[in-house]
Amino acid sequence: MLEQLLPPPIAAVERYDDDLPVELFPEEEALVGNAVPKRRLEFGTARWCAREAMKRLGVAPVAILPGPKREPQWPEGVVGSLTHCAGFRAAALALTSDFLTIGIDAEPHAPAPEGVLNAIAIPAELRRMPGLKVDDPKICWDRLLFSAKESTYKAWYPLTQRWLGFEDADITLNADRTFHSRILLPDTPVAGFGGRWLVQGDILVTTIAVPAATQGK
Repeated sequence: MLEQLLPPPIAAVERYDDDLPVELFPEEEALVGNAVPKRRLEFGTARWCAREAMKRLGVAPVAILPGPKREPQWPEGVVGSLTHCAGFRAAALALTSDFLTIGIDAEPHAPAPEGVLNAIAIPAELRRMPGLKVDDPKICWDRLLFSAKESTYKAWYPLTQRWLGFEDADITLNADRTFHSRILLPDTPVAGFGGRWLVQGDILVTTIAVPAATQGK
């Protein structure tokens, strides 16, 4: 799915199961030593995806540990993003010489739980929802909006090292499988991001990738 959305030379790796044996670095093992089996499996498979992506970039494999906001910390010279949901684990990485930032998110393609849309959407986004449902009633637009907000944060944080709430981005979803995130913070160093989305089977994916030659707009 990711290769349909992300341009080269981004290295995108995904898996739809946890069947591969994954050897974790000791530092990673310490993070999930007491976790339930489901958490251990998704954690391990996501890191397998990341290390496969590193290999494609010619980067030596390293432990992938969380930073202050639980963001994955990449080797020097690498940017990237991880995601996992039921039935999907993925990583997308690039060299900093090629891309400034990457954000990816995967979600089950099903309606968001009751109350989620009102919790994450600003009034302008809520006003656009009825038109989107007319454009394509098969798409779970509420869940897609949530995913686009997640990808927006994942792309934003490495550039700014700042929190971004759901209410801090106005996301316009388009039926042509694109979206635009406009950052609403008054002192934002990044105006916004352009992104792409895809629904395939029971999974939806959103992506943002900002080339090194540009800033998010």
